[in-house]
Amino acid sequence: MKYIADLHIHSPYSRATSKKSDLNGLFAWAGVKGIQVVGTGDFTHPAWFSELRKNLVEAEPGFFKLRNQAIPTVFPDIIPQTSYIRFVLTAEISCIYKKNGKTRKIHVLLLVPDFEAAEAINSRLAVIGNIESDGRPILGLDVRNLLEILLECSEDGFMVPAHIWTPWFSLFGSKSGFDSIEECFEDLSSHIFALETGLSSDPEMIRTISCLDRYTLISNSDCHSPSKLGREANLFDTGFNFPCMKQALQDPSKGGFRGTIEFYPEEGKYHQNGHRKCNICLTPEETIQYQGVCPVCKKPLTIGVMHRVSELADRNHPVYPQGQDSFISLIPLTEVLSEILQVGAGSKTVLKEYAGLIKQFGSELEILMDTPVDRISKLHSSTLAEAITRLREGNVIRKPGFDGEYGTIRLFNSGEL
Repeated sequence: MKYIADLHIHSPYSRATSKKSDLNGLFAWAGVKGIQVVGTGDFTHPAWFSELRKNLVEAEPGFFKLRNQAIPTVFPDIIPQTSYIRFVLTAEISCIYKKNGKTRKIHVLLLVPDFEAAEAINSRLAVIGNIESDGRPILGLDVRNLLEILLECSEDGFMVPAHIWTPWFSLFGSKSGFDSIEECFEDLSSHIFALETGLSSDPEMIRTISCLDRYTLISNSDCHSPSKLGREANLFDTGFNFPCMKQALQDPSKGGFRGTIEFYPEEGKYHQNGHRKCNICLTPEETIQYQGVCPVCKKPLTIGVMHRVSELADRNHPVYPQGQDSFISLIPLTEVLSEILQVGAGSKTVLKEYAGLIKQFGSELEILMDTPVDRISKLHSSTLAEAITRLREGNVIRKPGFDGEYGTIRLFNSGEL
C-alpha cells in the first residue's frame, strides 16, 4: 500500500505548541494534507500518554486509529478522506550531557509499536529526570544509554536522530554535536539505521558524505501546529503496519521506502551561516574569509547546516545508495497562494482560497504533487497551474535562512504576476 507518513510532531503538552495539536486536530488536518500515518509525539508525557491510551485503538500491528472518528472538520462542508489515517507512538527526547570533554545537546526520535513498550520506557525515564514539565523532556542522559533503554524495553522499537544538522540540538550540530555516528552511539551504533534530515538540509546535500551511505534519510514536519503537518514527510509502498514500515527503513533497497517530501533546504532557518540581529547571511566560503566572525558585531557567527555538511563531505557530488533518496521538494500550498494573491500566508483570503482548492481537488499534497496542471488551469487558474509546474520542476527563487530566520522560496520574479 502506498502511503505518506509524518512521524515527528508535537502534542499540546510541548512548549510553544498549539492547543489544536490534540488527536482530533491532528486527525482532521491529516485528512486535509493527505497524510495516512501520523506520529503521536510526546508519549513520554504522562497526561498525553493517558489521552493516547484512552482514545486510540490498534487497527493494524503498531498502527492505531481514533476510537471515535466523529470529529469536527477543519473547513465547513469539506469532508476529506480519513478512513486510513493511523497514529504511531512516537516521542522526542532532548539529551544534554557531557562526553569527551564537551557538552552535548542531542535530540532523538523514539518509535515503538505498542503501549506496553511506551509505558516501560516512561517508567525508566521518570526515575532519571522530569518527564512531566514538557512534552519533549530534557534529560541529563547520554543518548547512547537512552538507546539502550529503548532496546531493553522494546526489541521492535527504534531510534532516529532528529534534525541531524541543527546547530544547537542535534547529532552533527556545529555547537554541540559529534563528527560520527560511532562517536555518539559507540557499541550500539549498529542499531541506528535512519537519520532525519531536518528542514535545512536534503538528501542531495547529505549524500556528499560517504560515511552516511548506509543510513536511510527520512523527513518529518516536527510541527508544533497541525496546519504544518506534512511540510516534510515520508513516502512508503509497503505493508500498512509498524513492522513493515520499520523493515522498509532498515532495507530500502527492497523498495518499501519510496523517499521523502522535503522543504527546499534554503527555506530552513539554519541553512546558511550568519547573525540574525546583524542581518548578516554568509556562505561557507564567505565565513572562512571572515574567520567565522560576524563583520558587524565581531562575535562568532552561528554556523549553519550547509557549512557543517561541507566540513564532513568527502565527495563533490551526491551519490545515492541503491533504492534510496528519491525526493521531491515542495512549498506549502498556503505559501504558493500567498505569493500569487500578494497577501499573508495566514490571511483569511489565502485560507478561503486554500479551502476551495481542497474541496475541488482533494488533499494539499495531491494538489502539489499529482493533480495534472492542465486540470488545475482549466478548473482554477493558469497562474496557479504555472506556479505548480515551476514548483515540481524545481524552478524556484531561493533566499536562504540563517541563525533562526526562515528563508523564502518564490516562484515568480518581481513584476511577473
